[in-house]
Amino acid sequence: RLFNVNNEYSSVKSKLEALRNITERYDGYGNSIKRVMEQKDNTPGIVGVVADIIQVNKEYEIAVETALGGSIQNIVTDNENTAKKLINFLKKNRYGRATFLPLTTIGGKYSEFSNKEALKETGVIGLAKDLVKVHDKYSSVTNHLLGRILVVDTIDNAIAVNKKYNQSLRIVTKEGELLTPGGAMTGGAFKNSSNLLGRKRELDELSKELADINNEIALATKEETELRSVREELKTAKEDFNLQLQELYLQKNTVSMNIEQISKNLAETANAFASVNRESKELESQIEEINQN
Repeated sequence: RLFNVNNEYSSVKSKLEALRNITERYDGYGNSIKRVMEQKDNTPGIVGVVADIIQVNKEYEIAVETALGGSIQNIVTDNENTAKKLINFLKKNRYGRATFLPLTTIGGKYSEFSNKEALKETGVIGLAKDLVKVHDKYSSVTNHLLGRILVVDTIDNAIAVNKKYNQSLRIVTKEGELLTPGGAMTGGAFKNSSNLLGRKRELDELSKELADINNEIALATKEETELRSVREELKTAKEDFNLQLQELYLQKNTVSMNIEQISKNLAETANAFASVNRESKELESQIEEINQN
C-alpha cells in the first residue's frame, strides 16, 4: 500500500509543481502582462491580474471567462500612480500595451444592473459578479467587469431573454455563448487551453489532494511500522519456539536412548534370570537324586 501511495504522491506533486511553474511564469498571458508581472516583487503596488484575485466554481468558469473576455488579463494596481509608472515601464522598453485597473479609481462610476426583473426570467442564473468569490477590497473590480453581465443556462433561454429586453443586455451562457447589446451573438466550440481562470482552483485542488495523500502516507507508514514490529515479535517468538523444539528433540533422543538401553538391560536380565532358573532346577534335580540314593 505504501508503495502505491508514494507513487500517487509523486504523480500529484509533479502535476502541482508543473502548474505552479506555469502560473508563476504567467504562461498564456500576453508579453506585456508577463513583463509587468515580473516587476511584482519590485513594485509592491501590483496586486495581480484579474484572474489572480477572483475564484469561481468549475461549473461557471467558462461563463465567467467568456464574460471577462480580454479583461481577464487586466492588471489590478493599488492606485493610478502605480499604473502610470508601469505604463511608462512598458513604453520605455517597448514591451507593448496593457490595461490597468487602479483600485482607487475603478468602479467610481459603477452603475448597478438596472433590469432587475430580468433576473427572474427562465434559465437566468444571476449576474456574473455574484458567481465569483473575491475579497471585499477587490469587489469594485468585479462590479466594474461583471456587474452588468447576465449568466443564463442555455442559448435558447438566452435568446428568449435577449428578445424580451430588445437586445439591450449582455448575456453569457454556461457553455460560453455571448450575446451583446445590439443583437450580436458569439459562440461555437469553446477552446481554452490556457485555462487562466481555473489555474488557482486546480492549484488548490492539487494542494488539497497532496495534503490528503500526505496524511495517507503517514497512516500507511504507521501501519507499516506496526506491522514491522509485529513481524519482529513473531520472528523472535519463532526463534524461541525453535530453541524449545530443539531442546525437546534432544530430550526425546535422550529418552529414546535410555529406553533402548533399559530394553537391552531388561533383555539381558531376563536371559540371566532364565539361566539361573535353569541352573536352580538342575541343582534341585541333583539334590533329589542324592536324597533318593
